[in-house]
Order: sequence, then structure tokens, then C-alpha cells
Amino acid sequence: MKSASIQELKKELQQLDKEKLVQSCLRLAKFKKENKELLTYLLFESDDEAAYVASVKNEIQSMFSSIPAEHNLYFKHKMARKILRTTNRFIKYSDGETTKPELLIHYCKMLNEYIPERTDRVALDNLYTSTIDKIRKAVGALHEDLQYDYLMEIDGIC
Repeated sequence: MKSASIQELKKELQQLDKEKLVQSCLRLAKFKKENKELLTYLLFESDDEAAYVASVKNEIQSMFSSIPAEHNLYFKHKMARKILRTTNRFIKYSDGETTKPELLIHYCKMLNEYIPERTDRVALDNLYTSTIDKIRKAVGALHEDLQYDYLMEIDGIC
């Protein structure tokens, strides 16, 4: 089955009545966790971006704090990758331009705090470096004043 384009979907959704549209959204939310999370963001959290970012930061911090200190670096690397995937998923939901650098900077701070021996493992250090590069790229698209603030914060964690 070939999927329709966004334009075709938009046109068809505009023609649906309210009840049919609600049923379609609920059915879509049943199939995948990401769809349900996106719908939750759009309905409840998109109005207050600062609260959304704060809740995601708390989630990132709780995920890092659940990593046992006695585990080896391989396990810590796997957990750091999982947390980064989750962070990127939450970034994807938001339309805010400052959400991506804020959350990735917080991720790097937590990585430095909870896995200070990251430089002992090349893969962990590469993960950190590539995340810093993503932050710099996201910051490059922002207003000059915001760029300066975020670049100063990046320099503080590097």
C-alpha cells in the first residue's frame, strides 16, 4: 500500500466531520507510543513550552540517576545512547526553536555529571562530541543574542 502525501492527507482531513476526525486521531494514538506522546504534547503541553522543557529535563535527570554507578562503561554507554534517543524523540515533538539546544545542553551536563569517566571510552566521548556538534548546529539557526548565551553555556560544559 502506497501512503498518501501530506497535501492529500491535509485535504482529506479538512473534509471530515468532527466526530470522524476524533475517532481517527484516537485510532492513530492506539498504534504507536510516539503517536500517543505527540498527541499528548499537542493537546496538553504545547501551550506552555517552558513547562514542557522542564518536565523533559526532569525525565532526563531521572533516567541518568537510574544508571547504577558500579556498572561498567559499556553498560553506561548503552544507557547514555538510550537517553539520547529519548531526548531526541521529545525534541521532535516541539516546535520551539530553543528546545533542541536547551535539552541537548542539559543532556551533556547530565552525561558529564553521571558518567565522568566518559573520556576513558572512545564511543562515549564520540557520543558527547557529536551531541555538542548538534547543539552548535541548532544554535547557529537562532538569533544572535540567543546564540551568544547558548555558546557561552556550551563553553562552560566543554
